[in-house]
Amino acid sequence: MPNLLAKETSPYLLQHADNPVNWYPWGEEALRKARNDDKPIFLSIGYSACHWCHVMAHESFEDQAVAAILNQHFVSIKVDREERPDLDQIYMTAVQAMTGGGGWPMSVFLTPDGHPFYGGTYFPPTQRYGMPSFTQVLEAIVAGWKSRRAELVSSGQGLVHAIQRQAQSASTGPRTTELSDDTLHSAFRALQQSFDRVNGGWGQAPKFPQPMVLEFLLRYHHSTGESDALDVVTQTLEAMARGGMYDQLGGGFHRYSVDDHWLVPHFEKMLYDNSQLARVYLHAWEVTGNELFRTITEEILDYVAREMLDDSGGFYSTQDADSEGEEGKFFVWTPDEIREVLGSEADEFMAAYGVRPGGNWEGKNILEFVGDIEQRTALAEARRKLFEAREQRVHPGRDEKVLTSWNGLMLAAFAEAARAFSPSPGSGRGGQGVRAETYRLIAERNADFLLRELRLDNGRLLRSWKDGEAKLNGYLEDYAYLIEGLLELYQTTFEPRWFVAAHDLAETMLEHFADSEGLLYDTSDDHEALITRPRDLQDNATPSGNAMAVAALLKLTGFTNDLRYADIALQALAQMQSMLAQYPLGFGQWLQAMGYALSKPREIAIIGEPGSADTQALLRVVRDGYRPFQVVALGAPEEQPPTVPLLQDRGLVDGQATAYVCDAPVPGRAFTCHAPVTDPARLQAQLAPR
Repeated sequence: MPNLLAKETSPYLLQHADNPVNWYPWGEEALRKARNDDKPIFLSIGYSACHWCHVMAHESFEDQAVAAILNQHFVSIKVDREERPDLDQIYMTAVQAMTGGGGWPMSVFLTPDGHPFYGGTYFPPTQRYGMPSFTQVLEAIVAGWKSRRAELVSSGQGLVHAIQRQAQSASTGPRTTELSDDTLHSAFRALQQSFDRVNGGWGQAPKFPQPMVLEFLLRYHHSTGESDALDVVTQTLEAMARGGMYDQLGGGFHRYSVDDHWLVPHFEKMLYDNSQLARVYLHAWEVTGNELFRTITEEILDYVAREMLDDSGGFYSTQDADSEGEEGKFFVWTPDEIREVLGSEADEFMAAYGVRPGGNWEGKNILEFVGDIEQRTALAEARRKLFEAREQRVHPGRDEKVLTSWNGLMLAAFAEAARAFSPSPGSGRGGQGVRAETYRLIAERNADFLLRELRLDNGRLLRSWKDGEAKLNGYLEDYAYLIEGLLELYQTTFEPRWFVAAHDLAETMLEHFADSEGLLYDTSDDHEALITRPRDLQDNATPSGNAMAVAALLKLTGFTNDLRYADIALQALAQMQSMLAQYPLGFGQWLQAMGYALSKPREIAIIGEPGSADTQALLRVVRDGYRPFQVVALGAPEEQPPTVPLLQDRGLVDGQATAYVCDAPVPGRAFTCHAPVTDPARLQAQLAPR
């Protein structure tokens, strides 16, 4: 008989609904049973695309003997970390404190009141890898619970107190009162020194793409003219685009590379990786004009539109690493398979994509582009044929739940790409109009979906949606990421409703997530009671909710002239400043926000009929090239009062479309405005780099 997970919507939880383990979802029913039965809790946290989660499930959770131990002696709870980042963060902190490391599947043993006292990650079915078997772990916990319960409870309480102190700490470093460019310079030097000059990126195997750090370096280059910052970015982006971590046929990036040179990926694909990387490649194209970067942007977004877009408008979460029970099987090739599809074209293709008889991974070939960049375009038809052949294979599984936060990131990517690729005559940045229009429609439809299906009547957000059912309180990241996406969409379409939604969400976010120290909690003030109220300040694979909230509030300052937003953002940055210089790889989104605050960002108001030639001429100027430190509002002259405060009290000059440029009103800096202009050349001069 199915267990209680059969009532859930999460694909990861449903994968375990037929296990012989009597799984519970996290909730009061499971916690009450643990208290009433006086049993410890076995908490297993993972996610749908996690390879080793599937391995442990097959080896242990489908095993009747293991299930018998769990069912007799424990209350077993299964959690999807993507649905419940609060639980994941709290108990991952505990596992890291106990073991010095962490990962998924996460296996944690708790007292009935939720205090962790032992934990780890993957446990094998038999003793190997220097690890005890999962059965040995269970038997030891059962014995300890009977004979040493007081000791286990005491250690759990001590661990919880340590987690609470860490979570409640407003800052991980000494506080400062004034933001300094020296922080950005120190962060750049640290990244410069640790950069892998051979392969690109940072660190040894496994190697992660670090999109937030790459974004910071692009902005640093823009602000300072530092050429090496740009060189670091372009070398890394080209290396990743050439490697096997990039899906050379279907587009989109896998999670990370298990080696140090981007060849062998961990084959899962995550929405959040591809949203952030699409924007990095887009911005790198805007800076350099390198068509490879533009092409990669398009291929990422086309992949998402093709394979990760629900009919309702929401974006799915992940694709598995495995198909037919084997990691990477869907993506790899033998020379004979390629020859069967390409015939006489095969040799040229295999030379360009590093295909060899013995394979480059477990006897088969992961495609990596080793040819000249010009060949990539010439081999487009060959790639298309192989892609169509690959489509006949059994596809990896897909987690089709829609998460508000990750959708906010992808919304921003589609909205910004639609703006950058719009075919504006004379701009020098013309694009394929059909693709740009497609991206805009996808972005608008996604925003409509999120605000319709995942926003309640009271303005609060929900976290997760699948098959028409939305559930779980929204987290800080859900609000912050969606605000970012909506502001990008507003600056693409200039439809006031997107700004209004972003502004309303920001007010709701501050009402329910703020504390007295300037930073925000990850959970709302009416979230269920946990052993601590989490606040994760470090950027990980996704931006810290706090860091993205700060970035969004700084932009809203420019749109609204509400200095309250800037006060909150600058207070948070001041508390975090010392950490950014010391550990830049862990604070890439924070560094972007600080760079924005220190740039004296420009706020640009354009008054004119949106479709008129003179309005479009001004708009082309503000959209030309890479302009990371500005916000733009556009309104028709008859819209009074305007929805966006930035447009207030501004009108046409001599009956022509007019642009108003000011430095954003950041406290402690002079507030200055230029004279309004109607001539695109004069506007260009006002926007010239300072």
